[in-house]
Amino acid sequence: MNAYVGTATSRVDGRAKVTGAAKYAGEFTVDGLVHGFVVEATIPRGRIARLDTSEALKVTGVLDVLTHAHRPPLADKVEAWKDEVAPDEGSPFRPLYDDIIKFNGQPIALVVATEWETAKFAATLVRVEYQEDHTFATELETGRNRATEVKRPHEPRGDAAGALAGAAMRHEADYFVPTEHHNPMELFATTAVWDGNGRLTVYDKTQGVLNVHRYLCGVLDKQPDEIRVLSPYVGGAFGSGLRPQYQVVLATLGALALKRSVRVVLTRQQMYGLGYRPATIEHVGLGAKPDGALEAVMHEATAVTSRYEDFARNDSGWAEQLYKSRNSHYSHKVVRLDVSTPCDMRAPGAASGVCALECAMDELAVALKLDPIELRLKCYSDRDQSEDLPYTSKQLRECYARGAEAFGWSKRNPAARSMRDDKELVGWGMATGVWEALQMPVAVRIVLTANGHAEVFCAASDIGTGTYTIVAQVAADALGLPIENISVKLADSTLPQAPVEGGSWMAASSAHAVLGAAEDIRQELARLASAMPSSPLAGIDAAEVILVDGTIASNGEKSRAVPITDAMRYGKLERIEKHKLNHFAEDKSHARNTHSAVFAEVKVDEQLGVIRVTRVVSAVAAGRILNTKTGRSQIMGGVVWGIGMALHEETVMDHRFGRIMNANIAEYHIPVNADIHDIDVIFVDERDDHINRLGVKGLGEIGIVGVPAAIANAVYHATGKRIRRFPITLDKLLT
Repeated sequence: MNAYVGTATSRVDGRAKVTGAAKYAGEFTVDGLVHGFVVEATIPRGRIARLDTSEALKVTGVLDVLTHAHRPPLADKVEAWKDEVAPDEGSPFRPLYDDIIKFNGQPIALVVATEWETAKFAATLVRVEYQEDHTFATELETGRNRATEVKRPHEPRGDAAGALAGAAMRHEADYFVPTEHHNPMELFATTAVWDGNGRLTVYDKTQGVLNVHRYLCGVLDKQPDEIRVLSPYVGGAFGSGLRPQYQVVLATLGALALKRSVRVVLTRQQMYGLGYRPATIEHVGLGAKPDGALEAVMHEATAVTSRYEDFARNDSGWAEQLYKSRNSHYSHKVVRLDVSTPCDMRAPGAASGVCALECAMDELAVALKLDPIELRLKCYSDRDQSEDLPYTSKQLRECYARGAEAFGWSKRNPAARSMRDDKELVGWGMATGVWEALQMPVAVRIVLTANGHAEVFCAASDIGTGTYTIVAQVAADALGLPIENISVKLADSTLPQAPVEGGSWMAASSAHAVLGAAEDIRQELARLASAMPSSPLAGIDAAEVILVDGTIASNGEKSRAVPITDAMRYGKLERIEKHKLNHFAEDKSHARNTHSAVFAEVKVDEQLGVIRVTRVVSAVAAGRILNTKTGRSQIMGGVVWGIGMALHEETVMDHRFGRIMNANIAEYHIPVNADIHDIDVIFVDERDDHINRLGVKGLGEIGIVGVPAAIANAVYHATGKRIRRFPITLDKLLT
């Protein structure tokens, strides 16, 4: 019998994806389907004085133009617009709600036509006059002096300011991480199917169908059975789909207005009106003794948010999980600007905040003339400093050792500009990664049929990370069936509950729900098998029975077995169905984190300033790895994104108009194949009997954390020039 958990199992949905059988939100077709195209505001702040749709309505094929003054009813109460992950403070954006303009690129009308091209053309004929408010502001750095504190990740410990001022070695600096926009392969899209009886089936690109379902019912004042939301496949989301995006409201509004099915697919340019990683100024202060022991850590993050919602994540508190210091102070401030609300982007808070922290640690190591690993080991913390808690597991020391060995770190000449490869300067840098090991309540339903096939049902999404496969692996092992006999149905609002898929919690959470339901099935099968006439399992206790090779067998003597099909036939059962809501007991006795050590090699053309990342080694400690194949892919994807953060990605805004200038993937630079060279992923063995039954932690976020800093530190080692403003581009090296 195959054991699937912990092996390199290919994706169970892989064939559907590569053959085109997998359908995404913008690909579902029905008779009479029509298409919507969004008209966007061209000012960052003000009001719509006049909106003329008459010319657009004259175009053959145009059915209607929805606006704030012409649309089906929308909810007035703020609470109706609050989704599962909305910020606590503020009022969410309401598309087509009123005449107020909150940001450049805001949707202000939806043209609906029989063909998408017709709707797109007609959208150019919508005439808008504005009453513009010229007091708008879109720039973080000029607004820094009016930042307000919204979040304190941890309470202060000791006197950080005093300890920093009195430290033998001090380092203080600002690190700037620019706004970065999501660019998943799949565009945001919604197909709202009208059934003719007032009910809607909504296919949406989302990371949480139940979140979208509750949201739509609230904003449209619908009963739960009047709307069904599905998202069977997602072509990348990484946080951009945690909240319902505006096209899902526009598509459903269009369907309600016209009483027919409507599809809205955003263009790549329109995607830049959605969420993004907020620009941040990370101010880090480190005070140390001459031997490197930290005396003080201060980290203040100042980030972009919109005027209508306070979005904030933990940028500044990560040193508490990594390094010992008796004195610390962390804060998070926001500058409210005339922009759309930021959103989560892979490892929100940590990707930016740990980048600054790990660059600062490297600068401190240089000043102290210590090896960067030596400094980190000197400051290594075996306990979470904020709560003085032990970890469920923390194999970070082993990550440093394994990563350094694989990279060849011992051969590094510590002096800047000391290593060369012909005409290129060579730099070696490293950094630490850390993320939370989160778990959430998830429910599943398993149906085992008499022919030895099982179906697993859950509302959880698979955003490309491999949830279909993980669920199938765990179910196959728990039920003793080949993985080919497992079918998984996900991302349907009528299925058992699940939270949005994010934060690296879905694998651990869904796996344990599957285990719980499978356990109930095992107990029922054991009861049936023990009651069969002349059964080899007669009188056996259910606790002594396992499911293996399609049989119910004695754990101590596997030859004592009854085929599952025989037991179900004896019980006259065509199916056994079990539903399980998995709760994780609240336990504040331990800290729960994943960790990594990232090593990067860069080669820099001394004359041109061109930077190549030629090698990356990422050593990761994340508990038990459920699938080493998809897990490795997750880390590799995170590394590639980290390379993008370090060297490529930056949303450029013309602050005179509050308008994004590079809203496309020609000018918004992301890594391509030519930018990526050797990536080595090492999974460090980390047994964790405390965190959950399988010892599983998440992998989605940890892969990116620390990568930008490792590359920045390598660039310094190669060139002797410290760049604190990301991305690191050749102009910054040459000036």
